[in-house]
Amino acid sequence: MANQLSQLDQIFAALADPTRRAIVMRLCAGEASVGELADPFEMALPSFMKHIHVLELSGLVQSEKSGRVRTCRLSPSALVGAEDWFQQQRAIWEARLDRFEAYVMKLKKERAVAKRPSKMAEKKTSKTTKRKGSE
Repeated sequence: MANQLSQLDQIFAALADPTRRAIVMRLCAGEASVGELADPFEMALPSFMKHIHVLELSGLVQSEKSGRVRTCRLSPSALVGAEDWFQQQRAIWEARLDRFEAYVMKLKKERAVAKRPSKMAEKKTSKTTKRKGSE
């Protein structure tokens, strides 16, 4: 469990940076060389490689070197842990919202009942009205 949380922390930390998110989005279209990935960014290659390294440590990206070219590809299986976490959170919040909705509906019913005059009050009102009308 602790290892899963550590992996999840690494994934969220990797995706917290907009440059790394852009790299992941680009890799969704298919594998690419580091040079191709770095091209749209205005940063030195060593700085860009730090982003690649963080993505590799998180398990989101895999790379291999062939000659002088390092090719990167997305490893979508790394996102399974994050997806599971999101599903758990969604279930928790949906249950909370369902309980909140039930509570609000209960309050509305109680308020509606409190506003309705009781049957005894209706009888007294109708008797009073009849007496006034008969005088």
